[in-house]
Amino acid sequence: MLDDADRLQISKRRGEANRLGFALQLGVVRVLGTFLTDLNDVPVVAVDYVADELKITDRSCLRAYAAREKTRLEHEWEITRVYGFVEFASVEAELTRWIDDRAWTTGEGPKALFDGAVGWLRERLVLLPGVSVLARLVARVRDEVMQRLWDVLAGMLTARQARLLKALLEVPAGARHADLERLRKGITTVSGKGMVAALDRVAEVAGLGLGAVALDGVPQRRIVELARWGMA
Repeated sequence: MLDDADRLQISKRRGEANRLGFALQLGVVRVLGTFLTDLNDVPVVAVDYVADELKITDRSCLRAYAAREKTRLEHEWEITRVYGFVEFASVEAELTRWIDDRAWTTGEGPKALFDGAVGWLRERLVLLPGVSVLARLVARVRDEVMQRLWDVLAGMLTARQARLLKALLEVPAGARHADLERLRKGITTVSGKGMVAALDRVAEVAGLGLGAVALDGVPQRRIVELARWGMA
């Protein structure tokens, strides 16, 4: 829906092709958060709706708009200036900190962080970068946060606790797998015998004495997440 301010800006364009193209670019950036280089990608129903709003009967005039790239770029610059849209590069550092904080406190996966980043950008009228650019940023920051989490956890261990954990990676004489591999393999038999085996495993893990490690430096939500993962 075009308001009076929109119609004022659109009316400044000469010719039906320019008015329709400008209006579509404005609608596209509001809905998608970015401009389209080819307005032929706009659904026909959307083109018809905007044309009706502007009382333009000849929809084919849009072909003339697409023929002059300079006009499209000028309209993008004008919309960015008038409506207060911001280039991604100017907020990338701030967004990186936001992703870092959210990944650290929540432990969310890549998709949730990506969707959250898109919402963050849209709220601030930031023109969205390419999908691959944002996906790589989210993946990089999340990997850095995960490494920081492991570093923090490792730094909380005493020398004895660290040796106990390292010993889990060693393959005992006569065994085919390390103790860690044995411990992380789930109990598959739902029976009394399976229950006993599961409880024995809990006792073995508890016997490592790592329950006393103070986790004050780790967000509570991450602790719950790690506990749930460990229990699984």
